[in-house]
Amino acid sequence: MRLLHTMLRVGNLEASLGFYCNLLGMKLLRQKDYPGGEFTLAFVGYGEESQTAVIELTYNWGTDSYDLGTAYGHIAIGVEDIYGTCEKIRAKGGKISREPGPMKHGSTVIAFVEDPDGYKVELIQLGTQGSAPQPQVAATTP
Repeated sequence: MRLLHTMLRVGNLEASLGFYCNLLGMKLLRQKDYPGGEFTLAFVGYGEESQTAVIELTYNWGTDSYDLGTAYGHIAIGVEDIYGTCEKIRAKGGKISREPGPMKHGSTVIAFVEDPDGYKVELIQLGTQGSAPQPQVAATTP
């Protein structure tokens, strides 16, 4: 088994594609209209669906907003340079809802941005995840 995708309902597909593709650097992998059901699906990600999990953006025609609820948390993306990434997102008009810095009660450097529908996306500085095991090089003995 492997994780295939996460689905988010969006109120403006073009704005959402702009956020995920232009601000976060994902690629539009595929998009299809379903006239019988009056919805459009767009899949975005950093790699091919056959290799990595992606995000499915679902636009229900005629619905321009949703109540996000209190159970949803966020999507997390690892980045090499969190400060530079946030500056690029801000320069392109993106909303930084939590500036980069160490998380409360920990050392992992994080930031949060919001997509056009208000969904939170956590950016995590790669190499600072205190709770995640880091790759170890096995020592070999002759």
